[in-house]
Amino acid sequence: MITPATEKNKPTTPEEPLVKVKKVVPPQLVRGMHDILPVEWPWWSFVMSEVGDLAQIYSFERIETPALEKTNLFTRAIGAATDVVEKEMYSFVDQSGDHLSLRPEYTAGLARAYIEHGMHTWPQPVKLYALGSLFRHERPQAGRYREFWQFDFEILGEASPTADCQLIVVAAALFESLHLPVTVQINSVGCPNCRPAYRTVLQDYYRTKRSVLCEDCKRRLQRNPLRLLDCKEEADQALARQAPQLVDFLCEPCHTHFVRLLEYLDEVELAYQLNPYLVRGLDYYTRTVFEVWGPEEGKSALAAGGRYDNLIAELGGVPTPAVGFAGGVERVVSELKARQVGIPLPPPPDLFLACLGETARKKAIRLFEDLRRQGIRVAESFTKDGLKSQLEIANRLKVKFTLVMGQKELTDGTIIVRDMENGIQEIVDQQKVVEEVQKRLATHQPDTLA
Repeated sequence: MITPATEKNKPTTPEEPLVKVKKVVPPQLVRGMHDILPVEWPWWSFVMSEVGDLAQIYSFERIETPALEKTNLFTRAIGAATDVVEKEMYSFVDQSGDHLSLRPEYTAGLARAYIEHGMHTWPQPVKLYALGSLFRHERPQAGRYREFWQFDFEILGEASPTADCQLIVVAAALFESLHLPVTVQINSVGCPNCRPAYRTVLQDYYRTKRSVLCEDCKRRLQRNPLRLLDCKEEADQALARQAPQLVDFLCEPCHTHFVRLLEYLDEVELAYQLNPYLVRGLDYYTRTVFEVWGPEEGKSALAAGGRYDNLIAELGGVPTPAVGFAGGVERVVSELKARQVGIPLPPPPDLFLACLGETARKKAIRLFEDLRRQGIRVAESFTKDGLKSQLEIANRLKVKFTLVMGQKELTDGTIIVRDMENGIQEIVDQQKVVEEVQKRLATHQPDTLA
């Protein structure tokens, strides 16, 4: 007799093992890094294009140095007591035991390249520019990243203040072409002959105020006193404004160089502001230093630079006077957006090529290449099957004309030319389509993006 199953006598079956699904954590950016998405590239392309145009106008030639250099290049060039070397460099020992660092700035690498490639034998001065990414382990904040992009201009092999003047003019011309109002701040930090006397006076001034200095400035007081003037702490900035001025201690050659530079700038009617407390955070600077500020003065420089007459000799090269400046692309892009500057859009497609059916798709791929070789910018979506979805894409791209090819057009040897503004369609011989398209696109003009 079969009895009904109860909780007590219910047959047991082995339970199936539970499958544990491992949770996959999506990858994320390294802290302080950032992606440059397609929507951002019109702004970046605008800046890079203007940099390249100005470089060509002023006869600067493009150079790129490796992102990775030997660490001692930066400790020797920038200074072991600087914040960049002490706190911000990405340094490591590789599998060969070499001490390497990601470049935190351009000038040291360019000086190394100048020496290593014997550029002192080239016609002087050597005028170079670079555009690429640099790395500093700074505290991430708005507009400041640990991998950041810079444009850099250098004139090597010229001691005259005319070189300083031209670089400042290039910087001002760049921001004028970008439609960004800026002010230029200028100072002279002297040379190894006159700076020691100022250093002593500056230390004497700050020693009486040591108790109120921030911890970084207490360190700088002994190791790098000029950096006391560059501190971002509000209380220390107030002390800096009362400190002795370096221009009062310039030797005669440095004073003459500075006065002649200002005369040149006056001659080209370039507005500037004398800033006696402006210093740069790197040890190699001599004489001229300058910064280009946006409308919010002092918040952050959009570009900065100066003269470094002793750096190449200190690195083992032939004594070579030099001057340069660099600017941050991210900061410039941010300023362009904040000021709502209109920028050129990338050239839109001239037309869209739509197709219906597998056979038409094969012919359309070939026609696409024929049009491209004739210099016509063509857009497509060959993976779409329906005409409606393809026309929606054509509308979104704001093309003026769409070419439509289906089975009937293949049989007849024709193609439909559709005017996207008024919807009027015309049947054209496939053999004459390039000529017809070129005639219709003759008046096309690009738009601008606000």
